[in-house]
Amino acid sequence: MLLGIYTSILSAQDTVKGRASYYSDQLHGRRMSNGERYNKDSLTCAHLKYPFGTLLRVRNLRNGKEVIVKVTDRGPHSKRFTIDLSKAAARKLDMIRSGHVAVEITPYKAVLKPYKLKDGKDIPHLQLNNRPWIKDSLKTVAGDSIPAPRPRPADTLKRDTAHRQKHSNQSYSNKTSTKES
Repeated sequence: MLLGIYTSILSAQDTVKGRASYYSDQLHGRRMSNGERYNKDSLTCAHLKYPFGTLLRVRNLRNGKEVIVKVTDRGPHSKRFTIDLSKAAARKLDMIRSGHVAVEITPYKAVLKPYKLKDGKDIPHLQLNNRPWIKDSLKTVAGDSIPAPRPRPADTLKRDTAHRQKHSNQSYSNKTSTKES
């Protein structure tokens, strides 16, 4: 059983040609197979073999336009079609008018390469050391990403401490006097 699953995933890694359709507007907001709600403006698709979250490059064979979509649903449940696209993906492939089109589907793996200038040097890092107002706002409390509070002037601290002591003694004496009565 495990071997059967493994071979079906391997065979699905190659480029596949087939027909694509797109979701109806009536499905907007309904739950998909992965539990998320369908949004007609997102670049998603339904496919029977690829795991959820797989990125696929879909190319319209008629005009050469491409789009990268994420598998979020199962389908299409028709032998005529290989993939169902969201309306936004169909719009990018320019297939809204026809409703279905021949496509080529290829798994897409994003490769993040650092940007290099034409002379081969890496781009310099942003230096914020010479701007103290930015550097202070980037300090964190105990390693959290919450900005540290700004330091308060000493006279404000003295006034707040005196105020707390005055009111804490009053409330304590009121509580003790009511208990004795």
